[in-house]
Amino acid sequence: METEDEIGDALTVLATHGDCIAMYAAGSREPVLGRILSVDPEQPHFVMELNEGSVLPPGKITFATVLGNSKMQFKLSSQDWKSLPGQPHLIPLTFPETCTVLNRRAFERVETPVGSVFEASFVMNGTTPYELTVFDLSQGGLGLRGSKAQMKGLLRGRKVRDVVLALGDESITITEMEVRVTRSVRSFLLGEQLHLGCKFTIIEPEEEARLKAIVDEILHNPGHR
Repeated sequence: METEDEIGDALTVLATHGDCIAMYAAGSREPVLGRILSVDPEQPHFVMELNEGSVLPPGKITFATVLGNSKMQFKLSSQDWKSLPGQPHLIPLTFPETCTVLNRRAFERVETPVGSVFEASFVMNGTTPYELTVFDLSQGGLGLRGSKAQMKGLLRGRKVRDVVLALGDESITITEMEVRVTRSVRSFLLGEQLHLGCKFTIIEPEEEARLKAIVDEILHNPGHR
């Protein structure tokens, strides 16, 4: 993305959804987390809200997030990230010159319908039961949401087996899935939440076909289930 209109539209979508933005300083693997609070409707400016207690180190910062079915990143640089007066966690910024959109997912991911029960349940290590909300879904994986206490032990790279998905009126079993992405998101209603991005590593053909039918139904009739 190279035009102000394209970049502004993308940043506005991220702000509207409250999506997590991971900010990486040069040479650091530990991100500063935050979200886009607002985007100016007329000027190429936006405001980044950092998580409580976080600061941006001086120098070049890479901003990374998920936009729809793709990963999006851009870079900005400053030796002094000035905050809004009296609000050290709010950083006004100017649009980047370009944004990179990459690694488009192999399968289209859909948000689960409001008002329907979409949950994933499984037992880890034979002793610890989990029952988590599914907030998006595709043929290749799903997104889970919950509190830090609910997500305890579900680290990136962890594999879980025999995952039972309650998808509205349907029930599907995933033989094995792997946690690929973990990110922290602050909800105004629920407080600090964790989102997990999971990939199905083993799924039986019959279950995969049933899952495809459910995803297709949501795509064409999003409020049906």
